[in-house]
Amino acid sequence: MTTTAPPEHPPTGSAPGSTAGRLWRAGRAPAAVIGLLVAVSVLLSLGSEQFPSGHLEPGSPEPDGARALVRLLDEDSDVTVARTSEAATRAVERSGEDTVLVVLLDHRLLPEELDALAGLGSDTVLVRPSLRSLSAFAPGADMTGRVDDERTLEPGCALPAATAAGDAGVTGELYTAGDGAEALGCYPAADGSGLLRVTAPDGSTTTVLGTGDPLTNRELDSAGNAALALNLLSAEDVVWLRPDAPEEVGSATLWELVPAGLRWSLAPLALTLLLFALWRGRRMGALVPESLPALVRASETTEGRAGLYQSRKARDRAASALRNGFLERSVPKLGLRADSGPDSVVAAAAARSGDDPQDLWRLLYPPQPDPYTADDEAMLRLADELDRLAGRLR
Repeated sequence: MTTTAPPEHPPTGSAPGSTAGRLWRAGRAPAAVIGLLVAVSVLLSLGSEQFPSGHLEPGSPEPDGARALVRLLDEDSDVTVARTSEAATRAVERSGEDTVLVVLLDHRLLPEELDALAGLGSDTVLVRPSLRSLSAFAPGADMTGRVDDERTLEPGCALPAATAAGDAGVTGELYTAGDGAEALGCYPAADGSGLLRVTAPDGSTTTVLGTGDPLTNRELDSAGNAALALNLLSAEDVVWLRPDAPEEVGSATLWELVPAGLRWSLAPLALTLLLFALWRGRRMGALVPESLPALVRASETTEGRAGLYQSRKARDRAASALRNGFLERSVPKLGLRADSGPDSVVAAAAARSGDDPQDLWRLLYPPQPDPYTADDEAMLRLADELDRLAGRLR
């Protein structure tokens, strides 16, 4: 008689892969949602290419930009775009002898920056310069008139760059040179010339254009504008100096500084975090009231700090606090950055108030030992003089 073995029963417990499978089934849906939202956020943040904008901006394709001219110059020359006078100085010093420096929007530069650029001794093209820039680069030249219509002018001179270009739309500010200057005027009008070239004793030239319109994308192909621009800027190295506008402290919020593409990408990310919080969150308890901190008047804080300075006879720290407070309030009013150096601050304050720069140096950046920390009367005199100076700077 044959016997059959009883069937084997499966062992109790779960299989090794059951835990991993259960976790995968539970987490794949949230993982897919999170991945989809992250992908949408990335795609929204990738906007179209952003171009800079502004008058004679070298990278701007807008009508008043200068991208077309810079592209043409870049075919035969090494073009360097500088945003500060320091960067332009370094670019000119690195380049060879055949270099042209183009200066735009020079009203954004300080007088000492203009003097430093003029001392480089390179050929320069000034586009609608200020009177301060004219005195630095082209002594003896002066603005004597203006033409506001849109007509073109004839060269009317022997300058090869102008005669080869022919008529050009250089109507704008007009210039003349004094008897002692070696100068050549082109595109004459009633009160002067739309283009003036001044030759320095060292042989370098400064070409003054009364308008920047012939260099823009809109007017470059009109009349002889393109030929005139290319002829004036014909060199192995071209340094295009368009200074950035001074930063205005406190004029923009953090949200305004965030690019628009990044703002839109925050919405899917916030939704992702919300879904993740709902998935993994726990019920919160009731709100707990909390008393507000005590309020202290600003005058009490000032009086307490002054008492500490007086008890320790720390006149040097008190004088430093007075000067720092004055500079923090006054430097932005002078159109300077918060990190501007003493030279720039003293020069701007002297120009605004009419005070002697040497007196301002002794007041704001005194020698050591500080004469205003000799006694309490000197400290009071320092505070009074700073108050009077603040009133003149308004």
